[in-house]
Amino acid sequence: MTTSPGHRITVQPGTEHVRVVHDGQVLAESRRPLVLRETGCPVRYYLPSEDVRTDLLTASDTRTHCPFKGDASYWSLPDAADLVWAYPEPKPEVAAIKDHFCFYDTETVTD
Repeated sequence: MTTSPGHRITVQPGTEHVRVVHDGQVLAESRRPLVLRETGCPVRYYLPSEDVRTDLLTASDTRTHCPFKGDASYWSLPDAADLVWAYPEPKPEVAAIKDHFCFYDTETVTD
C-alpha cells in the first residue's frame, strides 16, 4: 500500500475470474488477478503475463509516468492503440504489479 495526503493505492490478490475480449477474441483470462484500487480511479485488474496473449500484442512507443506507480509501457492491437499497459519497473510500494498487464476493458465472469 502507498499513501500520501488525499491519495491511496492498494494492491491485493483477487479471486475474480477476469477475461479480456476484443472483437470476439480472448486476449487474456485469469483467475489470479491483482486488484489495484487507487483514489479517484476505477478498480483495475493486473493480470499475470502468463495469462495474457502477448503474442497478439505489439509494443507501442507510448510511455506515461505515474508519480505513485512509476513509468508505464503500452501495447496495441492493429485496430486498438494502447489497449494494455504495464509497469516494467514499478515503484517499491506497488512492486507486486511487476510482470502484470492491465487492460482498459475487462469483464469479471461469474462461474
